[in-house]
Amino acid sequence: MTKDESKKTELVPAWPFNWKSLDSAFENFRKEFEKSLSSFPSLPSMPKMTSLSCDVADEGDKYVIKAEMPGVKKDEIKLNVSDNSLEISAQHKEEDEEKKKNYLRKERSEVSYYRTLPLPEKVVSDKTQAKLTDGILNVTIPKATPTPKPKSSSIQVQ
Repeated sequence: MTKDESKKTELVPAWPFNWKSLDSAFENFRKEFEKSLSSFPSLPSMPKMTSLSCDVADEGDKYVIKAEMPGVKKDEIKLNVSDNSLEISAQHKEEDEEKKKNYLRKERSEVSYYRTLPLPEKVVSDKTQAKLTDGILNVTIPKATPTPKPKSSSIQVQ
């Protein structure tokens, strides 16, 4: 081994992977892609793909997921729960029509949501419950094996 070879360092990727930056990169790519297609008037507009903001809480015996889905109706939402992940998707369409004396305006919009959330423990998928309230999707998924709550002790400070 030469002196130059011993000075080489191995590049190691940073871990854990930053999922937020990956989501941001894909969102930027999608925006630029849609912008480039807008120069072709014969092409239909693409549905807007929106990131789904989610909160995941571990409550010991279950996971509670809250996802923001403004304007979406419950029949537009699809959930798929496996042993260790939750897949949420929705496609929301809106039409707005305004008629006046020699004037007609009709606009359409379409928004798609998609997110897969890995779950760290096995769950009981067939006992999942979901409810949509005021644009917030609440999903409760029971764990196959509940996590015991940590014991706590009250300590008096002297």
